[in-house]
Amino acid sequence: MKQSQFLDVIDRDEAEARWHAALDLSTLPAEVVHLGDCLGRILAEDVRADVDVPSFDRSNMDGFAVQAADTFGAMEEAPVRLRRNLETIPTGVQPGEEVKPGTATAIATGGMLPRGADAVVPVEHTDLEEGEALVAVRRAVVPGAAVSFAGTDIGLGETVLFRGARLTSRETGMLAAIGREHVRVVRRPLVGILSTGDEIVEPGTPMRPGLVFDSNARILADAVRELGGEPWFVGTFRDDPQALRAGLERARREADVVLLSGGTSKGEGDLNAEVVRELSPGIVVHGVALKPGKPICLAADAGRPVAILPGFPTSAVFTFHEFVAPVVRRLQGLSEARRETVPAHMALQVASERGRLEYLLVGLVQRADGGLAAYPMGKGSGSVTSFSRADGFVRVLRNREIVEAEEEVEVTLIGRELEPADLVVIGSHCIGLDLIASALLDEGFTLKILSVGSQGGLAAARRGECDVAPIHLLDPESGEYNTPFLGDGVRLLRGYTRMQGVVTRRRETRDTEALLADPGLRMVNRNRGAGTRILIDGLLGERRPPGFAHEPRSHNAVAAAVAQGRADWGVTIEPVAAQAKLAFRPLRAERYDFAIPTSHWDRPAVRALRSLLEPETPLRAALAQAGFATGDEG
Repeated sequence: MKQSQFLDVIDRDEAEARWHAALDLSTLPAEVVHLGDCLGRILAEDVRADVDVPSFDRSNMDGFAVQAADTFGAMEEAPVRLRRNLETIPTGVQPGEEVKPGTATAIATGGMLPRGADAVVPVEHTDLEEGEALVAVRRAVVPGAAVSFAGTDIGLGETVLFRGARLTSRETGMLAAIGREHVRVVRRPLVGILSTGDEIVEPGTPMRPGLVFDSNARILADAVRELGGEPWFVGTFRDDPQALRAGLERARREADVVLLSGGTSKGEGDLNAEVVRELSPGIVVHGVALKPGKPICLAADAGRPVAILPGFPTSAVFTFHEFVAPVVRRLQGLSEARRETVPAHMALQVASERGRLEYLLVGLVQRADGGLAAYPMGKGSGSVTSFSRADGFVRVLRNREIVEAEEEVEVTLIGRELEPADLVVIGSHCIGLDLIASALLDEGFTLKILSVGSQGGLAAARRGECDVAPIHLLDPESGEYNTPFLGDGVRLLRGYTRMQGVVTRRRETRDTEALLADPGLRMVNRNRGAGTRILIDGLLGERRPPGFAHEPRSHNAVAAAVAQGRADWGVTIEPVAAQAKLAFRPLRAERYDFAIPTSHWDRPAVRALRSLLEPETPLRAALAQAGFATGDEG
């Protein structure tokens, strides 16, 4: 079967304009809900107060209701004495006795001010005398002191909220204050979500190679909730045209927006576009010059928005927020959300594909000069973690091929304010680092961890962009780890020892040297800049076995490639090999230590890390149990 191609790859803004032209983006009808159910909803009408708030002149503290003129001249050494009225005014009771000149009435906080009174003297500025018949006032008050007059907060007929407001706890409290039991709000947009593809399985289903758990449905459903919409998971559909048509028909009968996830790349098994094309007017955009998200498909069904989002998680999330989120907001009568941006400098050089607007996910850290450094997350559109861990993204324009290191860029923050972490960790990742992070979190510290390899982490430490750089760099000349690479301004905190070795599937019986020399065996390499890559290069010399160009960025990815038969051997650490049930042939023990800028050595989180790594601590015991040697703490 010949693979069909994209209909027309167009610019992002043109794609949005075409789609909106085919949609009915009128605000959805209003519905009446109980006050207890309106949190997060969008107000459909202006709200005017039917009462004054407060509805009576109210005392703001315990004391005595008086006529302010009677207190003039009162001082500690020369109090003014007033006759105490017999009445005491608690809350919720209407006074019966007037405050006349020269008298005072005891009143509780929230009590209704009696006729004749225009102020309240706080109880701490008074004393009772002559068997409590007289009130000695030791501080003068002015008219209105400690009193909230009726209508001074909200006046009868005043507009307290305007339509289009999203109701938070502040607004619902105001509605309660004016006695509103029911509120007219915009109906939530119902967003139908269909997951498609033979490879998709629901979480909880047994996993096997070739299948993927459906994370997109969860991501999209909760993204819809965050926007104020109501998600409806219609179901998971195999690549069966009949079943897919039935699911789409059900969704379009009830939903205000229909989202299909997967099946946008026009491969032989992708049927979504074929089925959606049968709608009226059907597909209006198929292919946008974006990265990630090029294969997005935007369609309409008699004015109803229909979108086929790419199957890869990062692509799906980006295209949802770029195209679908504004539509969900418009259906609630909201304008497009403003995105906060911050300036930053790229920490590393980044290559981009000319011809497509690229959204580059980045993590942000503080620079020594007070600015921000942007570190590319760089796991690709198939990554589930990239979007969740990124602080923002950089728009790389269509005509750019390279963004240089140190180049100033504008970072659009993702969904939250930028909050500095107590400890910034940039460098080589290890599962032992996860144990350390967990221990620091238990002590109340927040962490940001960016995995860029040992050399990238050491460079960040030298620039003062991190607090800790985990490294495992071997100096071939001295045979020593890490210390020869530090340089000025960086100190070394000893971590632990981990065994590096060659892993194979258990049926392989040849020794290590024979494995490395066999040109018929496929290896899995490591990324350049990683400490393990230096070890591999030393082992191979000038040899380039099959698979040499395959450069995953983690020990776990190496183990997965061997375990699944995509490679015959690779180099990883012993705890990861044991976790993947692989045969392990030790090569050498290596130091996994922490390079720390001297200026950061005494920061609270760094001090906590140093304390946790002292001998005989629970963390040391946990590391040993996980397979890491903890001697030679140094």
